[in-house]
Amino acid sequence: MAEATATRFLFTSADYHRMAEEGIIPSSERVELIRGEIWKMSPINSPHAAMVNRLAELLILELAGKAVVSIQNPVRLDDFSEPEPDIVLAQFRKDRYRDRHPAPIDIFLVIEVANSSLEFDRGVKRSLYAQAGIPEYWIINLPQKQIEVYRQPEHGVYGMQAVLSEKEAAVCSVLDLTIQTDALFP
Repeated sequence: MAEATATRFLFTSADYHRMAEEGIIPSSERVELIRGEIWKMSPINSPHAAMVNRLAELLILELAGKAVVSIQNPVRLDDFSEPEPDIVLAQFRKDRYRDRHPAPIDIFLVIEVANSSLEFDRGVKRSLYAQAGIPEYWIINLPQKQIEVYRQPEHGVYGMQAVLSEKEAAVCSVLDLTIQTDALFP
């Protein structure tokens, strides 16, 4: 008797968008396509939302005309991954990526704000961004009041990691940008 084997069906970005258009994925659901799988994301709580708002304010003022500051919008990493990071800093384009989502070649920095999602952001998301060659990835660690900085992606992992606490500054290596940790956690 032949042994049954199980295989997973992975969704492409095109499949994912078709399912949303057809209402298979309700527009009210917070989901992301990661490595062909649809992941349901946690609801955004007030501390998380406040930090995203704070970062947006700082970054938009600092980077106007230098980079597109994208807030909780999709990025297209490949045919099977379209996450929606909290903040993406992408190469400046006058059209603000009207015809397509930013791709890895466009992206300077991805920032995730983590409270309940800390393990997911350190594991799945960090690996995903490193494999896509995103030059820099930061996690704003709300419980510890820290900025975790990851850079130098090579062979699917970040070669450099740093954890910045109070009175330290995160400096984006590919953009003229410095953020003081205590500016985020007054």
